[in-house]
Amino acid sequence: ADHIAAIGTIVAHRRSARGAALVGAAWGLGHSASVLVVGGALVLLRVPMPTRVALALEFVAAMMLIALGARAILAHRHDASPISTTRPLLVGVIHGLAGSAVLALLVLGTTTTALAAAVYLLCFSVGTIAGMALVTALLTLPTRLNAGRALSFERGVRVVAGVASVAIGLAMAHRIGVRDGLFGATPLWP
Repeated sequence: ADHIAAIGTIVAHRRSARGAALVGAAWGLGHSASVLVVGGALVLLRVPMPTRVALALEFVAAMMLIALGARAILAHRHDASPISTTRPLLVGVIHGLAGSAVLALLVLGTTTTALAAAVYLLCFSVGTIAGMALVTALLTLPTRLNAGRALSFERGVRVVAGVASVAIGLAMAHRIGVRDGLFGATPLWP
C-alpha cells in the first residue's frame, strides 16, 4: 500500500498512460537499484541488517509518504510539464532501502547459493519495474475516462491520493516509532 500511495501522489495528475508508465518504471528502477546494492550486499555477506537501521530506513519512507501526500494535497495547478523521472527514481530508492532488510532475510532463508540469491533478486527487480509501470499506467484510467471534467477530477484524485499517502505514512511512522520501538531502548523487528 505504501508503494501505491507514493506513486499515486506522483502520477495523479497524468492523463497519459505511457507517461505514467515511464514514471512507474523509474520508481521501479530506483527501488530495484537500492535493493540490488543493499539487499545484494546483505545476502552476499550473509548478514542481517541491524534492526535499528532497518527501522530507521522504514521511518524515512514513512516521512517521505507524509511529505508526498502533503505536496499532492496542497498542489493547486495542473502540471502539464514534461515528464521527469528524477523524483520517482529517488522515491523508489528510498522505498527500496526500506525494504532491503526484509527482502534480504527472505532471500537468505530461501536460497543456498550466491547465484540463486542473485537470480532471485534480479527477477524480483525486473518484476518490480514492470509491475510499477503497469500499475501507474492503470492509475491514469479514471482520469482518461472522465475527460469531460478532467481538471476537477484530477484535483479530486490528487487530494485522495495525498490523503491516503499521509494516512499510510502516519500509520507506518506510529508503528515503527512506537510499537516496533525505533525510538525506544530496545527496538523490535516484527
